[in-house]
Amino acid sequence: MRNDFYKSLFERILGDADIKVGGNREWDIQVHRPELYRRVLTQGNLGLGEAYMEGWWDCEKLEEFFYRLISSRAEEKVSPPVMLMGKVISKLYNMQRPSRAFKVAEKHYNIGNDLFKAMLDRRMLYSCAYWKDAESLEEAQEKKLDLIFQKLGLEAGMKVLDIGCGWGGAAKYAAEKYGVSVHGVTVSSEQAAMAREYCVDFPVKIEVVDYRKLQGSFDRIYSIGMFEHVGYKNYRDYFRVVCQCLSEDGLMLLHTIGGNTSSTSVEPWADKYIFPNANVPSASQIAAGYEGLLKLEDWHVFTHDDYGRTLMAWYENIEKSWPMLGGYGEEFQRMWRYYLLSCTGGFRSRTNQLWQLLLSKNGIKGSHSIPR
Repeated sequence: MRNDFYKSLFERILGDADIKVGGNREWDIQVHRPELYRRVLTQGNLGLGEAYMEGWWDCEKLEEFFYRLISSRAEEKVSPPVMLMGKVISKLYNMQRPSRAFKVAEKHYNIGNDLFKAMLDRRMLYSCAYWKDAESLEEAQEKKLDLIFQKLGLEAGMKVLDIGCGWGGAAKYAAEKYGVSVHGVTVSSEQAAMAREYCVDFPVKIEVVDYRKLQGSFDRIYSIGMFEHVGYKNYRDYFRVVCQCLSEDGLMLLHTIGGNTSSTSVEPWADKYIFPNANVPSASQIAAGYEGLLKLEDWHVFTHDDYGRTLMAWYENIEKSWPMLGGYGEEFQRMWRYYLLSCTGGFRSRTNQLWQLLLSKNGIKGSHSIPR
């Protein structure tokens, strides 16, 4: 097909989102290579993302571009084979089986602690903050931790399990402020090394292990921003492990990104460059996972702005830090910018949301006020 056909179709799809090629608004795009039109229409968001990384197009405010593009359901108008193939593969195979559990760490979490230290708050919390009555990222992340630990009713002396402990920020805060002991697990060796150093003076144990290997009994369990890597074929096994490890009167809090529709894989660009084998769960998929094992005590939907503000704070931090960071070239920087700002657009459109579920093993006895 001639390129003018692809250009016309490309402009029509963007027009439905009130985006113009060569326009002068902040969310309009500037095309530097005319081959972009065919690439996007034949490769979908994989082609769009890779073309941005390679400098084929630019946009002053990517987050606004993606908010408009996603809200217009542009993806439904383009279905190249690469997008369909990912869905087929994820249905045929368990992409998050034990032998692949460490793949996301190798691709993403082990990139470099210097990168994440520059981007995140001082506790290096890599998940949505809670911005209610908060003015800064530091304050919003601390409010998130207090919200989680107050929902769990942490008391001094409790044994706590942190599934997906990251760099140890939540575990140390729980031990330091609430007087509990914490067993944190991660699949990232880089995270674990820093977490052990960070928590050295506190009753915190850090282990590099897949969640399916967990044993022991814990008064409380929490998982912050890890469930997105479990995969829909493994939700039931995940909650079985939680149930087995939770004491009879225990509580578990799940902090996770959630989607409005059930899916079996993440979109191709993010799968290739950011979070391989990720899977954003839907409400029905989560509920089916814990049904008959745990009891739902609370389902908290964060506002549309909580993750958007968090991502923009990370974006501003890392953009200021690139000159001081070595080893990250221009293509990597464009990739990272695309990642943060496309996600921001997704949350603003409410295609993705942030949920906190409070679950019990045998039901909470007596009155129990769930904080907000």
